[in-house]
Amino acid sequence: QVQLVESGGGLVQPGGSLRLSCVASGNIVRINAMGWYRQAPGKQRELVAVDTSGGGTNYADSVKGRFTISRDYAKDTLYLQMSSLEPEDTAVYYCNANGFYSWYRRPFDSWGQGTQVTVSS
Repeated sequence: QVQLVESGGGLVQPGGSLRLSCVASGNIVRINAMGWYRQAPGKQRELVAVDTSGGGTNYADSVKGRFTISRDYAKDTLYLQMSSLEPEDTAVYYCNANGFYSWYRRPFDSWGQGTQVTVSS
């Protein structure tokens, strides 16, 4: 299987910045899309940003202009640069990736364990 490990969360004041990272590991053949999702207490998990294979990106309207998703294809690593953070951005942020792994090119769709982002003064 393919494992995803997020890092970079923490406590930040409103208006501050954080950079999240997500490293994929395993017998990866190909990763198609990688994305960031978040879930706030009492709310459903929602898409934050996604990077499709080939460089296309999509963002939730609430983060456009403030967050930037990027990807290092050589390192199977995904980043999320978050700026101008607001209390409403407080949530557990999860990394997701899908593609193929193993010699037999089995499909995978994996989630990380999540990293907490808290925006508060």
